[in-house]
Amino acid sequence: MPASIKTTGKFPLNAETHPLIEKALRGDQKAYEGLVLRYQRGLFNMIYQMVKNREETEDLVQETFIKAFNALGSYDNRFAFSTWLYKIAYNNCIDTIRKKKLKTYPLDKPVRTHEGEVQQEIRDDTTSPEGDYLYAEKKKQIQAGIENLPPGYRRVIELRHQQEKSYEEISQLLQIPLGTVKARIFRAREMLKKMLSED
Repeated sequence: MPASIKTTGKFPLNAETHPLIEKALRGDQKAYEGLVLRYQRGLFNMIYQMVKNREETEDLVQETFIKAFNALGSYDNRFAFSTWLYKIAYNNCIDTIRKKKLKTYPLDKPVRTHEGEVQQEIRDDTTSPEGDYLYAEKKKQIQAGIENLPPGYRRVIELRHQQEKSYEEISQLLQIPLGTVKARIFRAREMLKKMLSED
C-alpha cells in the first residue's frame, strides 16, 4: 500500500499541491519536478539570506528537497506545505553552518553522499593502506552509481560534479530550462543516495 499524507480534514491542502504530493509519494518523477519548480525560488531566497553564498545556497536547496521528499509521508496537512518545507530548510541551514565550523576534508572532490549530496566528507586522518583501500572502493561505488543513472540524470550529475559546471552553464549546454536542471540534479542525487545506501 503506497504511503499517503496525514490528513485531518480541518485544513485542506492547496488544490494544486495535494495531487503533486500524492504522486510524488508514488514515485512519479514529474511530480517531484513539479514540486521542486513550484518552491525552489522561495527556498533559494530564504536560504541565501542565511548563507550569503550563491553556490552554497543552490546546494542547500537541493539538500532541503531531498530531506523533504524522504520525509514526505510524515507531512501533516494541518500546516501549509510551504511552512513545513521552509522549516526543514531552516534547520538544514543551521546544521550546515554549525558543521562548517568543524574542519573537514573532501574524500573525493566531485562526489558527496551526505544527505543526498554526491560527495563524502571526513576528518583528515593519517593516511594508511586501509584508508587508501576504502577510499578507492568508495570511488568505485560512486562511479558505478553514476553510470547506472538514467541518461538524462547521469549527464547533469557529470556536468555538475565532475566537470564543475554551474547550473546556468548546464542549462545552456543541454538547452533545457534552469529549473529543469535543478530538478534533475535533485532527483539524480536522491537516486544516487539510495543506490549507495543499499551497497
